[in-house]
Amino acid sequence: MNVHTQAKRPRDPRLDFFRGIGMFIIYVAHVPWNWWTLWIPARFGFSDATEIFVFCSGMASAIAFGKIFDRHGWGIGAARILHRMWQVYWAFIGQLLVIAVVLVMIHESGFLTSCCDLTQDYVVSLNLWHLFDNTKVALPGIMTMTWVPNYFDILPMYVVILALIPVIMLVARYSVPGAFAVSIGLWLASQFGWLDLPAEPWSDRVWFFNPFAWQMLFFTGFAFMRGWIPAPPVSRKLVVFCIAVVVVTIPFAYFRFYGANNWDFVWAREVRESIRPLWVKTEFGLFRYLHFLALAYLGWVAAGEHGKRLLGHGAVWGWFVRIVQKVGQQSLAVFMASLVIAQAAGLLRDMVWGRGDWIPQILSNLFGFAALIAVAYVVGWYKSEPWRKPPKVPPTGSPDIPAPTPKDTRQETQKSLSKSSEPALS
Repeated sequence: MNVHTQAKRPRDPRLDFFRGIGMFIIYVAHVPWNWWTLWIPARFGFSDATEIFVFCSGMASAIAFGKIFDRHGWGIGAARILHRMWQVYWAFIGQLLVIAVVLVMIHESGFLTSCCDLTQDYVVSLNLWHLFDNTKVALPGIMTMTWVPNYFDILPMYVVILALIPVIMLVARYSVPGAFAVSIGLWLASQFGWLDLPAEPWSDRVWFFNPFAWQMLFFTGFAFMRGWIPAPPVSRKLVVFCIAVVVVTIPFAYFRFYGANNWDFVWAREVRESIRPLWVKTEFGLFRYLHFLALAYLGWVAAGEHGKRLLGHGAVWGWFVRIVQKVGQQSLAVFMASLVIAQAAGLLRDMVWGRGDWIPQILSNLFGFAALIAVAYVVGWYKSEPWRKPPKVPPTGSPDIPAPTPKDTRQETQKSLSKSSEPALS
């Protein structure tokens, strides 16, 4: 089929919905001293919202970037990946500097001196104090990603994983099993500490998310969307097995079990520590992978074929699904904003109310959700490029706008088709 006449591929409602859910969970997890974090999925299992983000990013990248490799060849595909890496890199730099500047401004204002220690509670907890005390080393470290402070480690991981897409696509041209072997080999090497990346020049700390380990989850989602891995069948036995995996995991992941002082649960803590390499987050332990796949399968079955169970069920549910999907469609912009908004929400809560009362905690979460939704809709509006569309009614006092010529119409059609190949992860 000619690329200029190919219809735009509809978005998968399941992909956007689960990415949107992941964005809300990530926000809750990043609000400082937020008791809502006691109820996020990460407290009940080995995997968490990071797995949702990475897996869905792999799926979205297969849809967006895979088509470019297919249509234009490996060279143009690799160039597009390099461009995306450049965008995400500057997103990381900008996000870090925005939060650092906000902390400096609040520190100079003296607003937090009566309620908490800004330096200890925010600057040190985010590992940003080197930016103020050792600037000549910290700034080059930020620009080269050899200094990755706490809280800012997902985007650097994503930059490195993006760099691996051309490698996987090149190997897959000759052998799809070979591409799987490369991905699994990188994961295995990371388990032995052979591919650690330094997180700061003044210590031996490594990146909290090892991209050479986490890429296996990314390329699992990538492989599903490329058709390299067939969709699993809907099977009652598989559903029961996945539920069992999720339930059996709870005692070793839920802190009220393994962290209890009651001798009845000492065994849970001992088992948890003995299997640490299998659930550790930095190297993406095998049990995290299996736990996430079980949850993903259950979510996939629950959503139904093509996400049909997400649709219908009344106006309120439909409204909720549409909002969550909008957040998922703009996941990168929402993610960047969520980390800034989470810190701002914590600071505002501490300045106005303090962090002990449950009402400020609820408000800081709900207002944060509203802010993320607003970001998604604003970014979506800008991406629609409304200024390119002819106005429905010419402005008062301005001459009538002539109708577009056939040549103009063809150009607009080609622009619209070219935009359909833009990344879904945006």
